[in-house]
This record gives sequence, C-alpha cells and structure tokens, in this order.
Amino acid sequence: MSPPRGIYSRSDWPQVPDVRVRNRRFGGDLYELSCDVVVVGSGAGGAVVAAELAEGGLDVVVLEEGGYYATEDFNADVTQALGNLYRDGGAQMALGTPPVTFAEGRCVGGSTVINGGMTWRTPEHVIRRWAEDHGVAHCTPDALLPHFERVEGYLSAGIQSPESIGRDNTLLKEGAEALGYDTIPNIRNQLHCVGSNNCAFGCPTGAKQSTLLTYLPRALHFGARILTHCRVDNLLRRRKQVTGVEGSLADPSGKTRRFRVHARETVISCGAVQTPNLLLRSGLRSPSGRIGHGLTLHPNTKVVALFDEDVEGWKGVHQAYQVREFEDDGFLMAAVNIPPSLVAMTMPYYGQDMLDLLDQYKQTVVGGVLIEDTTSGRVRSVGGLPVPTYQITEEDRQRIVRGTAIVCDVLFAAGAKRIVLPFEGVPDLHSRADVERLRQTHVPKSAMEVVTVHIMGTAAMGGDPTRHVCDSYGRVYDFAGLSVADASLFPTPIGVNPMETIMTLATRCAIHLLDRFAVPAGAR
Repeated sequence: MSPPRGIYSRSDWPQVPDVRVRNRRFGGDLYELSCDVVVVGSGAGGAVVAAELAEGGLDVVVLEEGGYYATEDFNADVTQALGNLYRDGGAQMALGTPPVTFAEGRCVGGSTVINGGMTWRTPEHVIRRWAEDHGVAHCTPDALLPHFERVEGYLSAGIQSPESIGRDNTLLKEGAEALGYDTIPNIRNQLHCVGSNNCAFGCPTGAKQSTLLTYLPRALHFGARILTHCRVDNLLRRRKQVTGVEGSLADPSGKTRRFRVHARETVISCGAVQTPNLLLRSGLRSPSGRIGHGLTLHPNTKVVALFDEDVEGWKGVHQAYQVREFEDDGFLMAAVNIPPSLVAMTMPYYGQDMLDLLDQYKQTVVGGVLIEDTTSGRVRSVGGLPVPTYQITEEDRQRIVRGTAIVCDVLFAAGAKRIVLPFEGVPDLHSRADVERLRQTHVPKSAMEVVTVHIMGTAAMGGDPTRHVCDSYGRVYDFAGLSVADASLFPTPIGVNPMETIMTLATRCAIHLLDRFAVPAGAR
C-alpha cells in the first residue's frame, strides 16, 4: 500500500511534492531542505512534538530511519515483523552479567507500533522525586495533569472490554485474588480491541492507538512532512549553535544518497540508546559530562507455567491485568503471552526439552515480572555505534528472584502444574513447596535470562547543568537550537510502562518551544 499523502517512502525520493519545503536544492546525490523544526524519530516523543509544533503553525520535518507500514501490513508473521518494525531484528543487548536483551522500534510510529499498549501516568512519588532530587521545574502532579489528560485523550486510553480478555489473563487474576493480592485492570491506548494479541508485531485491526494512527496523522494534517529511511549521522552546528542534521537515505536499489535538513530548532527523539549515540557521535560534550550516563531499563524475567487445561494464551489482549501488590517494593507482574519462537529465546531449554515444552504451548501461561532497577548503566559511542553496558546489582538480583517466586506463587494458586524458570540450571517447579526452595536458592546473575523493552535515562533532565544533560523542558545545556524529547530525559526509572510519561514530557517540550518561537530571536 502507498503511504498516505504527506508520508514519503523511499520509492518517492527525491520527488517531494510539498510546496512548503523552502530553499529546496538538488545537486547530484545531495538533497537539502530547510524548515523551522526538524524532529529525528517518530515514536512516542517525536510524533508528539511534531504534532504539537505543526498545530502551532511551525514548519516541521520528521525524519524516520525505518519504513512506513500500514495497519493492513501487520499480521502474526513474527519473522516479518522483526525485520520490518524492529531495530536489529529485536535482538539488541546491553552488555553485562547477565547481558540484557532489549528491543527498539524502527518504523513510522517507532516503539508505539510494537509495544503492549499500556498507558500509565508517571507515579506521583516519581514526579516528587524528580522535582525534589533533580530540580525539574513545574514538576508536580497538578502541573502535569493537563498534559496527561491531553495525551490520554488523543490515545483513547481506557480499560479493556471483557470480551477481549483471554484465559491467560483471567488465570493470573484468579491466582492473585486467591492469595489476596491487589490486581488492577490495565489502562491501554485502544479502541474496539478484539484481543488479537498481536500488539508486539503491529496491531492488525488498528485498535491500538499508536502514534502511527494518532499523532502522526494530526501532524500531517497541520502540514508536517515525514521522510522515511533517513538515517541521521550527525548534527549540523556552528560551535554551540545546532543548525540541523545530515545523514543518508537508502533508495530501493540499496544506493544511499546524502541529505541535509537545516532548521531553527532540532529535536532528537531516537530513544535512550540512539539519542546519546547521536549526540556523542556528533562531538557534543555537555557541561555535566553525562551524555550516555544513567541508563536504566526495568529488568524483566518471564516464567512459563503449564496447566492441564487448554489456555490458548494467544487469544485475548496482551496484559489485561497487572498485579500491583508489590509496587512499593519495586516490581509488577502480568500475563505476557509471547509466540513460541520468543518462548524459545527466553527460556533456558535446548534440543528435545525445548521441543517438548513447545508441544504444550496451548496449555501455557507466560508470566512476567518487571523490576524497578536500583542502579544504572551507560551508553558509549564506539565507531559511531552505541554500546550499552549495564550491571545488575546484588540487591536487584535478589529482587528478581523474589519477584519470580511471587509470580510462581500466583500461577500455582491459579492451578499450574509445572513452571519453567528463566534461570539456567535451576530445576522446574511443581508446587508451592518448590517455590519456597527457590527463595532459598542462590541464583547467580550469570544464570539469569533477563530482557527489557523500557530503556530510559542517558540524557537526564534537571535543574543543574553540572549534573544533568538537559533542562526541565529537554533543552540541551550549553547548546542552542537543540532539544531532546524521549525517555533519555528520565532522571530515574519510573517502575511502569514509560510511553505516557514520554508523551507528556514531549508535550511540555513542544509547548516550551512554541513559547520560544513566539519570542524574537534576539530577546531569547
């Protein structure tokens, strides 16, 4: 399918049919254009900034490294989705013990196209921590409330309808309630969800209200342009003034062409791995020296519980409920059905043992545990590529074991007969008595299978340029014309899905930029 008017795929290049492009200049393999604001990235941060600024009357260009895929392109073909929608096939890694596998979206809509659709406000204790410990201005629940409400309105955030909730989720809920644990329905950005459970590979019905279906069409409506398959290599700057970006575009034949976008303001929204890499690759050094520092990632583990009944966990929505009983202790639990191929990637089984487990896939519930980390890592730029490193602390190792044990308790209370653990060399569990033995077992970090999809930090905002990379609205300290609007801004982890927090901070960033554009340049 051809992209909607205004989104330009690589097959359209360089015939950009938009009269609002100013100072167009074609010369050989170089393409240049000028605009008010260039936004790098089209996910939760970039799409929001683009829509808000375009609605405010600014000339906005959005650059997306990935391609454009429409609702009708999404299906249950995992291999196709990993190749089209994910960076590096969804198999990136933060180096450490254990290494932590993580995933990033690389397509129009970014990670909002491939996430689970959870839409949670920043917890109030996190908001207070950011204000008190990091000096983030106008950071109170009351000050952020209108931004939360604005985001939730555009995303149609709400509770899932009962008809779309599958048996794996109800089993988790029954087990938690049997133990007296607090369980709540998930708030998700969806309209008329039928429970296809394809959230991580693109919603095939258009129910999930990703930026692909919400903020980006709004941005286009107000005149923004979106260019796909554009890899930004460097920031353009004159000393401390950033003036745009340059990079390369891949055409259908595989040939690359150079491009430059000149802009009065540049907004980087590439995610907490790619954003610091771009800043460092461009030679930026902040007064704090902390670009790339502060990487947090909400370590996740998964267990596979086998039941006597046919659960058919692929039927019904992803994560309809969360167990919030232990939120104050820093972890959440949910049913997180994943395809057999991903079960094979995240469980320490091999050969015939893995085949036997997959033969029983219909009877399984995959339970997930999210840990709010107490440490942080770092993203370095090596040869122009990001190298994330992250070491789980002893405290977090213990919390991972404790959280895994609790989700096993919940699943046994729901009727599970056997549970496969994400710990190499630790036997399967067959009863709650086995869970008690797990609690007494020292599971080394090197034996743990840990994954994540929540990458945060690395360009933290705050009130002190000697401690933070950006100010309270995402403006990069010591550089004019440059802002960040993505999860890189988080001074700390938040303990819940970060999408709504990213979008709320991006809304603040856009409002601040609109105010600045309203002020004559000499008076800023």
